[in-house]
Amino acid sequence: MKRPELSTDRLDMWRPAPRDHAGLVALLADDEVRQHLGNRPTGAAEEFNRLCRNAGSWALFGYGIFTCRARGTDEVLGICGVFHSWRGFGERLDDTPEIGWIFARKAWGKGLASEAARATLAWFDAAFPDRRVACMINETNLPSLAVAAKLGFERYGAHDDLGTMLILLERPA
Repeated sequence: MKRPELSTDRLDMWRPAPRDHAGLVALLADDEVRQHLGNRPTGAAEEFNRLCRNAGSWALFGYGIFTCRARGTDEVLGICGVFHSWRGFGERLDDTPEIGWIFARKAWGKGLASEAARATLAWFDAAFPDRRVACMINETNLPSLAVAAKLGFERYGAHDDLGTMLILLERPA
């Protein structure tokens, strides 16, 4: 693909590609970026696996995570998309389209996650009408909970993941 799948005012959003690997490694190297993701250590191997999972959702289900770059540049600012997940949390989250976003610290507070998520949902809704979309957010991640609320997501439950409380949300179809 020579052009981004989606573009917003400030972002070009690309399907996963091998060139994304270094950007993912850099994005997830920041401990503060990972703080609400379980803050597990990461590295080149883990981010290669993330890249393959992201590409796999596209290959198997026709939708997935986009790599978000500053518009007109190769700078990776984050990732955002609706992907297919199976987390073992039960039927309302397993085997379900799930939206998620991760952005670099320098992009925080600028509305980029909301911008990318809105574009993602508009694309997803056009391609897959009337599909329920879920998400899970660490209860301490107030900025992401605010983004989800702006997008129309509502809490339907919670899940204790090894001492971390995850809020389960959905945007009804």
